[in-house]
Amino acid sequence: MRIVSLLPGATEALWALGLGDRLVAVSHECDHPAEVLRLPRVTRSTLDLAGLDGGAIEAQVQEAAAAGRDLYAVDAVRIRELRPDLVVAQDVCDVCAVPVAQVERELAGVRVLRQHPHSLEDVLGDLVELGRACGVDPEPVVAELRRRIAAAAAAAPRPPVRGVFLEWLDPPYPAGHWTPDLLRLAGVDDPLARPGRPSTPIGWEAVVAVRPQVLIVAPCGFGEGRARAEAERMAEEIARTGARRVLVFDGSAHFNRPGPRLVESLEMLVARLTE
Repeated sequence: MRIVSLLPGATEALWALGLGDRLVAVSHECDHPAEVLRLPRVTRSTLDLAGLDGGAIEAQVQEAAAAGRDLYAVDAVRIRELRPDLVVAQDVCDVCAVPVAQVERELAGVRVLRQHPHSLEDVLGDLVELGRACGVDPEPVVAELRRRIAAAAAAAPRPPVRGVFLEWLDPPYPAGHWTPDLLRLAGVDDPLARPGRPSTPIGWEAVVAVRPQVLIVAPCGFGEGRARAEAERMAEEIARTGARRVLVFDGSAHFNRPGPRLVESLEMLVARLTE
């Protein structure tokens, strides 16, 4: 089977399932494991966001969305040349990765598997669906992930700590989709979280009103270094929350990707909270 993955989380899931050698191309955002960096890239961003801070990126994305412009370009010609048996795409967020509607429009006639997780359980379910679609048994992988989830939850702080998780800082976006599940398991009581629903922008006053003990920052698409720089840029607003601890994570690699490394994200969060 020849597979094209246009979703980083799916790429990581395919590797976890032992299907890495079936991949013939990936999206420009797929970067884990390192072996995928050798594969052809068949998407690109249509926006030049290099060097921009979070506020400027938000403005450009919102402007493009309002104008109805695609945020990503798909190299449909190259994909067809690769003769894939399956293309994996998503319909969770039109900003975070190439949306499946665009993929199906540009690759009519090619088999497309839609990943659409909105909870941690959905992420595991999509991994099962992906494995079965590719002819492998996903249950051993899922069973190990569930074992690790249970172990992390057992080590989480009790009683829960009052906290707020932010997926973006300028403006602040609270935790959405599967992240609230991770927070609950990690022993974080986040009253702003939106379980199973998309994250939408709020004002900093809403974050301040919660008076969190811990503020967890993992901007979508930002590595840890860039996330720390963004937190420093927004230091005044963060200080207003009164949080005694501010935990910064690599959102690009972990919390924002619906794949196997969400379990690693949970383990990392529990470890930081219990230091």
